Amino acid sequence: MTAQHWAGVDEAGRGPLAGAVYAAAVILDAEHPIEGLTDSKKLSPRRRELLAVEIKARALAWAVAWADVAEIDSLNILQATLLAMQRAVRELPLTPVLVQIDGNRAPVLPMAVQTVVKGDLSVPAISAASILAKTARDASIQTLHEAYPDYGFAQHKGYGTAQHLDRLKALGPCPAHRRSFAPVRASFSESKS
Repeated sequence: MTAQHWAGVDEAGRGPLAGAVYAAAVILDAEHPIEGLTDSKKLSPRRRELLAVEIKARALAWAVAWADVAEIDSLNILQATLLAMQRAVRELPLTPVLVQIDGNRAPVLPMAVQTVVKGDLSVPAISAASILAKTARDASIQTLHEAYPDYGFAQHKGYGTAQHLDRLKALGPCPAHRRSFAPVRASFSESKS
Protein backbone atom coordinates (compact mmCIF):
# COMPACT_ATOMS: atom_id res chain seq x y z
CA MET A 1 0.00 0.00 0.00
CA THR A 2 1.26 3.48 -0.78
CA ALA A 3 0.35 6.51 1.32
CA GLN A 4 -0.93 8.41 -1.70
CA HIS A 5 -3.77 5.90 -1.97
CA TRP A 6 -4.82 6.32 1.63
CA ALA A 7 -7.87 8.46 2.34
CA GLY A 8 -8.46 10.49 5.45
CA VAL A 9 -12.04 10.98 6.67
CA ASP A 10 -13.51 13.31 9.27
CA GLU A 11 -16.87 14.84 10.14
CA ALA A 12 -18.26 18.19 11.22
CA GLY A 13 -21.51 18.98 12.94
CA ARG A 14 -22.27 16.07 15.25
CA GLY A 15 -23.04 18.23 18.28
CA PRO A 16 -25.26 21.05 16.98
CA LEU A 17 -29.02 21.11 17.43
CA ALA A 18 -29.67 22.00 13.78
CA GLY A 19 -28.49 21.28 10.27
CA ALA A 20 -26.96 18.31 8.51
CA VAL A 21 -23.87 16.44 9.65
CA TYR A 22 -21.04 16.63 7.11
CA ALA A 23 -18.16 14.30 6.29
CA ALA A 24 -15.24 14.64 3.90
CA ALA A 25 -12.79 12.16 2.44
CA VAL A 26 -9.42 13.26 1.04
CA ILE A 27 -6.56 11.49 -0.72
CA LEU A 28 -3.54 13.76 -0.58
CA ASP A 29 -0.71 13.82 -3.10
CA ALA A 30 2.39 12.67 -1.17
CA GLU A 31 4.58 14.37 -3.78
CA HIS A 32 3.00 17.77 -3.07
CA PRO A 33 2.36 18.19 0.67
CA ILE A 34 0.15 21.02 1.89
CA GLU A 35 1.59 23.16 4.68
CA GLY A 36 -0.48 24.06 7.74
CA LEU A 37 -2.89 21.12 7.87
CA THR A 38 -4.30 20.49 11.35
CA ASP A 39 -7.61 20.02 13.14
CA SER A 40 -10.03 22.50 11.58
CA LYS A 41 -11.10 23.74 15.03
CA LYS A 42 -7.56 25.03 15.62
CA LEU A 43 -7.68 27.27 12.53
CA SER A 44 -9.32 30.65 12.02
CA PRO A 45 -12.29 30.67 9.63
CA ARG A 46 -10.19 32.59 7.06
CA ARG A 47 -7.29 30.10 7.28
CA ARG A 48 -9.74 27.19 6.95
CA GLU A 49 -11.23 28.71 3.80
CA LEU A 50 -7.78 29.27 2.26
CA LEU A 51 -6.68 25.74 3.07
CA ALA A 52 -9.94 24.30 1.71
CA VAL A 53 -9.25 25.94 -1.66
CA GLU A 54 -5.70 24.57 -1.64
CA ILE A 55 -6.83 21.07 -0.65
CA LYS A 56 -9.41 20.98 -3.45
CA ALA A 57 -6.80 22.14 -5.96
CA ARG A 58 -3.92 19.89 -4.88
CA ALA A 59 -5.39 16.67 -3.46
CA LEU A 60 -5.45 13.60 -5.67
CA ALA A 61 -9.12 13.20 -4.77
CA TRP A 62 -11.67 14.66 -2.37
CA ALA A 63 -15.39 14.44 -1.70
CA VAL A 64 -17.84 16.00 0.76
CA ALA A 65 -21.13 14.37 1.74
CA TRP A 66 -23.74 14.74 4.45
CA ALA A 67 -26.69 13.20 6.21
CA ASP A 68 -29.66 15.51 6.55
CA VAL A 69 -31.81 16.31 9.57
CA ALA A 70 -34.42 13.67 8.70
CA GLU A 71 -31.70 11.00 8.54
CA ILE A 72 -30.21 12.21 11.84
CA ASP A 73 -33.63 12.02 13.49
CA SER A 74 -34.47 8.58 12.09
CA LEU A 75 -31.07 6.88 12.48
CA ASN A 76 -29.46 8.78 15.43
CA ILE A 77 -26.49 11.11 15.13
CA LEU A 78 -23.79 8.42 15.26
CA GLN A 79 -25.35 6.32 12.50
CA ALA A 80 -26.05 9.42 10.39
CA THR A 81 -22.40 10.47 10.79
CA LEU A 82 -21.20 7.04 9.67
CA LEU A 83 -23.59 7.24 6.71
CA ALA A 84 -22.16 10.62 5.69
CA MET A 85 -18.65 9.12 5.92
CA GLN A 86 -19.66 6.18 3.72
CA ARG A 87 -21.09 8.58 1.15
CA ALA A 88 -17.93 10.72 1.14
CA VAL A 89 -15.68 7.69 0.56
CA ARG A 90 -18.02 6.33 -2.12
CA GLU A 91 -17.98 9.68 -3.96
CA LEU A 92 -14.17 9.82 -4.19
CA PRO A 93 -13.09 9.67 -7.85
CA LEU A 94 -10.22 7.34 -6.82
CA THR A 95 -10.65 4.21 -4.72
CA PRO A 96 -8.37 4.21 -1.68
CA VAL A 97 -6.76 1.01 -0.41
CA LEU A 98 -6.97 2.26 3.18
CA VAL A 99 -9.33 4.72 4.85
CA GLN A 100 -8.19 6.39 8.06
CA ILE A 101 -11.05 7.75 10.14
CA ASP A 102 -10.76 10.35 12.90
CA GLY A 103 -11.97 8.99 16.22
CA ASN A 104 -12.76 5.49 17.43
CA ARG A 105 -15.84 4.57 15.37
CA ALA A 106 -15.79 3.71 11.68
CA PRO A 107 -18.41 3.05 9.04
CA VAL A 108 -18.52 -0.26 7.19
CA LEU A 109 -16.52 0.19 3.99
CA PRO A 110 -15.38 -2.19 1.23
CA MET A 111 -11.68 -1.49 1.90
CA ALA A 112 -9.33 -1.55 4.88
CA VAL A 113 -10.29 0.92 7.62
CA GLN A 114 -8.27 2.27 10.50
CA THR A 115 -9.55 4.55 13.26
CA VAL A 116 -7.13 7.16 14.61
CA VAL A 117 -8.03 8.99 17.83
CA LYS A 118 -7.12 12.66 17.36
CA GLY A 119 -6.23 11.82 13.78
CA ASP A 120 -7.17 15.35 12.71
CA LEU A 121 -4.03 16.48 14.58
CA SER A 122 -1.64 13.74 13.44
CA VAL A 123 -2.69 12.49 9.99
CA PRO A 124 -2.55 15.13 7.22
CA ALA A 125 -5.30 13.52 5.10
CA ILE A 126 -7.63 13.46 8.11
CA SER A 127 -6.73 17.09 8.85
CA ALA A 128 -7.61 17.96 5.26
CA ALA A 129 -10.92 16.10 5.56
CA SER A 130 -11.61 17.95 8.81
CA ILE A 131 -11.12 21.27 7.02
CA LEU A 132 -13.33 20.37 4.05
CA ALA A 133 -16.12 19.01 6.27
CA LYS A 134 -16.02 22.09 8.52
CA THR A 135 -16.02 24.64 5.68
CA ALA A 136 -18.88 22.81 3.94
CA ARG A 137 -20.90 22.68 7.15
CA ASP A 138 -20.21 26.36 7.86
CA ALA A 139 -21.43 27.28 4.37
CA SER A 140 -24.62 25.27 4.93
CA ILE A 141 -25.16 27.04 8.26
CA GLN A 142 -24.86 30.41 6.53
CA THR A 143 -27.63 29.28 4.16
CA LEU A 144 -29.73 28.28 7.19
CA HIS A 145 -29.11 31.69 8.71
CA GLU A 146 -30.39 33.38 5.56
CA ALA A 147 -33.50 31.16 5.54
CA TYR A 148 -34.20 31.51 9.29
CA PRO A 149 -32.44 34.72 10.45
CA ASP A 150 -34.36 34.96 13.74
CA TYR A 151 -32.49 31.95 15.15
CA GLY A 152 -29.02 33.52 14.84
CA PHE A 153 -27.39 30.51 13.16
CA ALA A 154 -24.51 32.67 11.86
CA GLN A 155 -23.47 33.35 15.45
CA HIS A 156 -23.83 29.94 17.13
CA LYS A 157 -23.54 27.59 14.12
CA GLY A 158 -26.46 25.55 15.45
CA TYR A 159 -24.80 24.65 18.76
CA GLY A 160 -26.83 24.75 21.97
CA THR A 161 -25.62 28.15 23.17
CA ALA A 162 -27.69 30.26 25.55
CA GLN A 163 -28.66 32.50 22.62
CA HIS A 164 -29.80 29.53 20.52
CA LEU A 165 -31.75 27.97 23.39
CA ASP A 166 -33.47 31.33 24.04
CA ARG A 167 -34.46 31.60 20.37
CA LEU A 168 -35.63 27.99 20.35
CA LYS A 169 -37.78 28.61 23.42
CA ALA A 170 -39.24 31.82 21.96
CA LEU A 171 -39.82 30.61 18.39
CA GLY A 172 -40.05 26.83 18.63
CA PRO A 173 -37.99 24.70 16.23
CA CYS A 174 -37.68 25.39 12.51
CA PRO A 175 -37.48 22.61 9.87
CA ALA A 176 -33.68 22.59 10.19
CA HIS A 177 -33.74 21.56 13.87
CA ARG A 178 -32.94 17.99 14.92
CA ARG A 179 -36.07 16.90 16.75
CA SER A 180 -34.31 13.84 18.20
CA PHE A 181 -32.03 16.13 20.26
CA ALA A 182 -33.42 16.74 23.77
CA PRO A 183 -33.44 20.60 23.80
CA VAL A 184 -35.25 20.66 20.45
CA ARG A 185 -37.65 17.92 21.49
CA ALA A 186 -38.45 19.90 24.66
CA SER A 187 -39.03 23.16 22.75
CA PHE A 188 -41.14 21.29 20.16
CA SER A 189 -43.36 19.95 22.96
CA GLU A 190 -43.64 23.43 24.50
CA SER A 191 -44.55 25.06 21.16
CA LYS A 192 -47.36 22.51 20.62
CA SER A 193 -48.91 23.02 24.07
